[in-house]
Amino acid sequence: QVQLIESGGGLVQAGGSLRLSCAASGRTFSMRTTGWFRQAPGKEREFVAAIRWSIGTTYYADSVKGRFTISRDNAKNTVYLQMNSLKPEDMAVYYCAADTVGRAVYWVVQDYDYWGQGTQVTVSS
Repeated sequence: QVQLIESGGGLVQAGGSLRLSCAASGRTFSMRTTGWFRQAPGKEREFVAAIRWSIGTTYYADSVKGRFTISRDNAKNTVYLQMNSLKPEDMAVYYCAADTVGRAVYWVVQDYDYWGQGTQVTVSS
């Protein structure tokens, strides 16, 4: 079992920044990829960014490329999502998720085994 706890969400003006954290506990050695997803009201959950624990390779959705940065701290078992130049369309509940199998695919919701409870990001225009 892996437990994930997100933090860092809040209210920010358009153009502002937030840093989300995803702290993992439990069988953290089994994590292969950690991803960030988001879900806005009435919309499906969508991929935002992902990072491979072993080699640090990162992936981004086109909508956030150049504005968001995903990173990890192996010693703290924590993944961060630095979000800059936030837009109203970034407003959503943000979730982190862990893949413990090592799947090649990183953008599909169903390919993650554990999920956090989510943290709300609100962007005012």
